[in-house]
Amino acid sequence: MSQTASADASFPAEELAESGVEVDSRGVQRPSEGPTATFRRAAARARRKAALDDQKRSFLRMVSHELRTPLNAVIGFSEILASELYGPLGSPQYKEYAKLVHESGLKLLKLVNQIVEIARLEGHVTDLDVAAEPLDEAVEDVMAQLRAECEARGVALSAPDLVGMPGVLADRRGLRTILSNLMQNAVAHSPRDGVVTIETERVAGGMVEISIRDQGEGVDAADLPRLLRPFEQGGASLTRTGEGVGLGLPIVDLLTRAMNGSLRLKSAPGQGLTAIVSLPGA
Repeated sequence: MSQTASADASFPAEELAESGVEVDSRGVQRPSEGPTATFRRAAARARRKAALDDQKRSFLRMVSHELRTPLNAVIGFSEILASELYGPLGSPQYKEYAKLVHESGLKLLKLVNQIVEIARLEGHVTDLDVAAEPLDEAVEDVMAQLRAECEARGVALSAPDLVGMPGVLADRRGLRTILSNLMQNAVAHSPRDGVVTIETERVAGGMVEISIRDQGEGVDAADLPRLLRPFEQGGASLTRTGEGVGLGLPIVDLLTRAMNGSLRLKSAPGQGLTAIVSLPGA
């Protein structure tokens, strides 16, 4: 067997083509078109990827609109019925049922929003506007948003260094989504009279760490990686005592990575859960 034929048998045709060598139907090597052909192939791949991203955006817009529009109607009209805006409904059960419909609509809308967000982030179809964001304002906004839920559950939110919190480079909406998911998760799995603590710290490399710590039962360290996978559930005490389908932490993980940051979890049975988000400092 000749040296040329031996080389043909050792390397797949695709690899030879990428290296500037083509193989004809008889297995004979010949020079390819060179850098120009490689450039054309790369340009074609880029065009296909751009077209696929456009299709994903179009699909997500359609899903978002077609699901949210009827849900918003259900939520709005059930709220009108529950508040008896245009007069009494008659039987007290009607008012109770209207409240249940309203609450269920809100839960379903939240789930739809989370699924759309996961699809956007996993498909790299993002429209993040990363800029300097003051952490104190973002934390205050989320704490105010969760005030009613905290009062209902008997859980307190504590941010000891709120005034001195540093700024971070983040998307405004994305930062609040991260904080909301983590703080709501901590509140949901805290015992009554528990405290959820939010702290920040500048670390090496110009990064800022945001720690959110609860006083729940915690989970085994072996279960922590599962919490970052969509629809996965970790330890029984963390996920089964509250509602949800396991999308909050995966969304936080994807969002932080999209903003050049990271998320890590620390926990042990009986020691609560600590979520640590690392973002570039402003």
